Amino acid sequence: MNNILVVEDDPRVADFLQRGLRAEGYGVQLARTGTEGLALARGGEPALLILDLMLPGISGLELCQTMRAEGHHVPVLMLTAMNSLEDKVNGLRLGADDYLTKPFAFEELLARIEALLRRGREQRVKASSLQVADLVLDRERMQVTRAGQPIALTAKELAFLELLMSAPGRVYSRERILSNVWGTNEDPLTNVVDVYVRRLRAKIDEGHPLALLKTVRGFGYRLDALEA
Repeated sequence: MNNILVVEDDPRVADFLQRGLRAEGYGVQLARTGTEGLALARGGEPALLILDLMLPGISGLELCQTMRAEGHHVPVLMLTAMNSLEDKVNGLRLGADDYLTKPFAFEELLARIEALLRRGREQRVKASSLQVADLVLDRERMQVTRAGQPIALTAKELAFLELLMSAPGRVYSRERILSNVWGTNEDPLTNVVDVYVRRLRAKIDEGHPLALLKTVRGFGYRLDALEA
């Protein structure tokens, strides 16, 4: 099931979208403010984000811009009651993938959603390799290099690294890493994540001026090319 995160503060529109999309077989998560929407988008893995432009907390434009700056590539469909070309251009420049002006026909919304999800699947298929700075993971061969030098990793180390590289800058909690790499049966109190972080750092960061794998105290880990 494709899960869609709807960020909409108008109760009537939010209820309409939630009921309509669920009837079409989509999983729907609803946020009423921009701040709540950003937290849910960061913490979950929606296939699509439907985002109102005018929101309490932070605006839809700010939410979209923040997501893109953090390396999240989830498709974004923006909804707005404003019809000016400038508004649309600003949204697209800040990372929105498509734009729909209120009021809209539900059939058109569905067509836009299907097109964005299809494009997202095609892009994921095309991404045969992942790269952050000079660290490259070849997904077809499951081989890793940094600065052109091969790095030998175990299967679990590869799975851990692929998870982090798939969304550069995104902070992954220990619980989410355990769920994605080891499955749901792993004891949440285990220190296996910390052990593998040390192993990965020794293999991908030692001897390089820029450390890519970073600890975000109190939250988890992220991988990016930013300084500290």
